[in-house]
Amino acid sequence: MQRRELFSFLSTSIKDVAKGKKTIVIRPPYYNDKNAFDRECQNCEGLCATSCQEQIIIIGEDKTPSIDLTKSGCTYCDDCAIACESGVLSLEDKKFLNAIITIDEKKCLSWQGVMCFSCKDPCLEDAIDFKAMFMPTINQDRCTACGFCISRCPSNAIDINILKVKNEDSKEDTPSNSDS
Repeated sequence: MQRRELFSFLSTSIKDVAKGKKTIVIRPPYYNDKNAFDRECQNCEGLCATSCQEQIIIIGEDKTPSIDLTKSGCTYCDDCAIACESGVLSLEDKKFLNAIITIDEKKCLSWQGVMCFSCKDPCLEDAIDFKAMFMPTINQDRCTACGFCISRCPSNAIDINILKVKNEDSKEDTPSNSDS
């Protein structure tokens, strides 16, 4: 772990506790029926989490998997879907994470005139565009919501919002913000 990552991690944890930050639930990107998590994952050994190369899948107290983008991002490698024996995650249902990534201009170092490319460097899809030398923006046409930029931002300026899915009602479908 690099020094910048350590301090970013520590400050994020402290800020989250101080703010009473609401946890958002992002499911792995290979499901069709999100109610299946509650039905099928109760008897599972969490193979999706142990197979994740980036170690971003965590098994919650309710025994269902979710994505934690505070340490790394999703490579969409398919390993979690392949490891899922219950069929909740399936290669046939592969999609991007049900989220949108945004940059908070008030927190972003670059928007404040400090040269920083921490978010752009790890972006696998080159989805972060800079206006002039500063002012990064997320190109939503290229962004896969993989989340690699989130853990790299030293000022916690990158937010992830869950997209609302029509005709479904569940705790992870309500629009929410990682900074709420």
